[in-house]
Amino acid sequence: MLPILFATYGAVFVAEIVGDKLLYTTGVLATRYRTVPIMIGMLIAFMAKMAVAVAVGSAIAKLPPLLVAGLTSASFLGLAITLWRKPVERTSAETKDNRATRAAMISFAAIFFSEWGDIGQITAATMSARFGQPGVVWIGAVSAMATKGALAASVGAGVRQWIVNRVSPRVIRIAGVSALLVLGLLSVIETLTEGHA
Repeated sequence: MLPILFATYGAVFVAEIVGDKLLYTTGVLATRYRTVPIMIGMLIAFMAKMAVAVAVGSAIAKLPPLLVAGLTSASFLGLAITLWRKPVERTSAETKDNRATRAAMISFAAIFFSEWGDIGQITAATMSARFGQPGVVWIGAVSAMATKGALAASVGAGVRQWIVNRVSPRVIRIAGVSALLVLGLLSVIETLTEGHA
């Protein structure tokens, strides 16, 4: 059982860490919100996505590219709109506490509704089909995704502190929204070109 857990963790982590746009999305979120709510939202999304991957196996790889592209673009666009509507002035500690739930929900949505059928899910689905231990594979896959998310959120939190001290909130908003729109466009292009390749 432990070899399957570690094999799944390693396979999903390596598959996800190489060139994954979700790392950048998480980094952008971490420049705007606190790390803990982001991690909570991400963890719930990772748990749900990997449960689907393990349950339906290889069918996840056969999702129509237009459906995946539509969900991905809607997710990135929704996240960009949410960040754009966020007030530009810095807020008090009391307001920050109220934003924790919102940050967790935004993080959940950004991850859950994007990049279905990506390499991490396909890897988890393959491991589940190969080893026949969906619970163990799920734990390994979610652990790998949580590690990836923690790394991205930690780097983003460090960047957030540096930015807060040096950059105006308006510039942060414009840069964050622009980055999300570019990442969303790249995700859609990648999804559609993979579907025709």
